[in-house]
Amino acid sequence: MKRLGQHFLKNKEVLAGIVEQLDLRKGDTVVESGPGHGELTGELVNKFSSLKVSKFRLILIEKDKELVEELALRFKLLDLSKNIEVITGDILKILPTLSESYNLKAKSYKLVGNIPYYITGYLLRILGKLLHKPEKIVLLVQKEVAERVCATPPRMNLLAASVQFWAQPAIMRYVGRKDFDPVPHVDSAVLQFITGYGLQATTEEENRYYQLVKALFKQPRKTILNNLASRMGKEGVMEILGKSGVDPGGRPQDLSVQKIKELAENAPVVVAGLVEE
Repeated sequence: MKRLGQHFLKNKEVLAGIVEQLDLRKGDTVVESGPGHGELTGELVNKFSSLKVSKFRLILIEKDKELVEELALRFKLLDLSKNIEVITGDILKILPTLSESYNLKAKSYKLVGNIPYYITGYLLRILGKLLHKPEKIVLLVQKEVAERVCATPPRMNLLAASVQFWAQPAIMRYVGRKDFDPVPHVDSAVLQFITGYGLQATTEEENRYYQLVKALFKQPRKTILNNLASRMGKEGVMEILGKSGVDPGGRPQDLSVQKIKELAENAPVVVAGLVEE
């Protein structure tokens, strides 16, 4: 049965592969978004068991109350209540305060889930804003979205530039639509994110970066100069681009994340004046 936009993954090989990407260890805390009937949860438990690890913690966040009751009963019968907690709620609303509520410090937990397609973009924005980000994130998402997230020049885009500022994403494998029940209209991909890999920044620097990204990709087919000149003035833009060694006639999709970050650093006053839309 399809619930709340969910398509349940039934391919056990893919489920086991997702778990392998998490690199589970003794004492790990894993947050699972949308466990559904517990297919992936069962694989997580099996992996800890095969590693002979009894000290682990699973926090399951499920929106469907009926599924929550099923999961809670299942793991109670398996005598896993001390390891597994099932939360009724929306991952988009719970995630921003999850680290404080459950004492999850930065890089002290991992996040996994089969994500409904319609919430993927919003979920990634929330993850990007978290002060305490998971050490590793493995999500099953729509194939097209995964490819957009992992894009590099000359195919950089707003989503890729936003996500790659805080994480290093990689497509681990593609998953056909027939591996789901009910069958979706599109194929999927297992997308892994490693956080905190190098682009460290203050809150002010982050704000400048994201404001510049929005301005750059507002009209991707326009040149870098034209996109920014309408917001900053041509003379000021030419000076900033010159400092960063960026071709004014180039397109936003030609810029790397590091180069966009450099542009933001060279234009702290002007970028800070951009209007949030």
